[in-house]
Amino acid sequence: MDIYTSFAANLLFPLHEKLKKHSTTAVKLELERSQWLPAEQLRALQLARLREFLSDCAAHVPYYRDLFRALDFVPAEITAISDLARLPVLTKDVIRRDFDRLRSSAPEAVRLFSTTGSTGDPLRFNISKTRISRDVAAKWRATRWWDVDIGDREMVIWSSPIELTRQDRVKQVRDWLLRTRLLPSATMSPTDMDRFIAEICRFRPKMLFGYPSSMTLIAQRAEQQGVPLNQLGIKVAFCTAERLYPHQADVLQRVFGCPVANGYGGRDSGFIAHACPQGGMHITAEDIVVEIVDQQGRPVPAGVPGDVVVTHLYSSCFPFVRYRNGDVAVLDDGQCACGRGLPLLKEIHGRSNDVLLAEDGSVVLAIAFAIVLRDMPGVNGFKLIQETLSFCRLQLVTDASFRPSASEQELRSTFRTRLGAGVRLDIEYVETIEAEASGKYRYVESKVSQQQVAQAGGCTS
Repeated sequence: MDIYTSFAANLLFPLHEKLKKHSTTAVKLELERSQWLPAEQLRALQLARLREFLSDCAAHVPYYRDLFRALDFVPAEITAISDLARLPVLTKDVIRRDFDRLRSSAPEAVRLFSTTGSTGDPLRFNISKTRISRDVAAKWRATRWWDVDIGDREMVIWSSPIELTRQDRVKQVRDWLLRTRLLPSATMSPTDMDRFIAEICRFRPKMLFGYPSSMTLIAQRAEQQGVPLNQLGIKVAFCTAERLYPHQADVLQRVFGCPVANGYGGRDSGFIAHACPQGGMHITAEDIVVEIVDQQGRPVPAGVPGDVVVTHLYSSCFPFVRYRNGDVAVLDDGQCACGRGLPLLKEIHGRSNDVLLAEDGSVVLAIAFAIVLRDMPGVNGFKLIQETLSFCRLQLVTDASFRPSASEQELRSTFRTRLGAGVRLDIEYVETIEAEASGKYRYVESKVSQQQVAQAGGCTS
């Protein structure tokens, strides 16, 4: 750690958080101690906080006061995390319908937040300084796992309109002091990417942070243009906000010459999990309970894919209790070689509408096609769109090394094997893959109704 990084991490940023009345620094220290607790002690800590959190909901939140009374559910009497399964799953529709009744009457300052609406349904909710402090501290802890810290040069490659509209003068000064630079990657033309590459070379960041899709496009462009980025001293590329595909991780590692750290969370769900250098995807168990459930909200065993349900233990001002966030993932019942007692996610499959339905009703994960496309010569980008159960479109960005005849034959064979012999595949050659309104890039989009996906049951590969 250089002198300026030490100054920023130990004095400048803590002062910044104190002026904002955030408890981030104290929470970070607490989390760095608790991560090394044995798993059983972490579960006990989590259970105690869960009782306190749900008791607060019963006392101050009309929606949960009435729900607990109707279910004869007494928070102080729960004896295990599994008792959460007695409560119904919270959905976005319920939050919209009962917004006022979900607000706590406790005297705590709150802000109105919103998701980006990348799935077409932005969600509004309240958030407190307490929860912001916990989420920022959890991210800070995970950053330090990779031997980088606040104050190290950071290049943020971001395109969400929420962040891009908040670049006021105060934030610009703060980012300058903390040595953070923003690349607003809402547009990704060749000219834009060449400018981004030049800025990365000039800034020489210690870490990258942003959408894996945007970073991959920049890396691919640099490789095509013969611009070496693996000698800049970049120590890690933090990926977030989208599913990280294996082919993207391969490109980022090769071009930037650094490991890739996957982070998982959201504005609504909080900072759920982050990868450590030993490969474990650690859940922020001190703040968040993660359940993987079936469509009826019943927990499924470790190793089985299901819907992600999150209980944020510091969301008392607007409680997220068993909140179904729209993702599909798999729990791991093992322990990471790093020695941390934090529980693990084994796999994150992304949004529930980022999976496909086969003719027989089974759910097919996007990775089944991404692996084939990743290894196919000449493919520089793709997007798979399921229009109906019997019709899909595959958009491809290719170069001169692509062999249409042999490659198309292989792709159609893969589709018949995975989705069924009766599914029609149209292949479209495009110049670029268009980003969503949120700035994210979705590589798989199913227009088959969520109800059909829900009725399909478990996932296959």
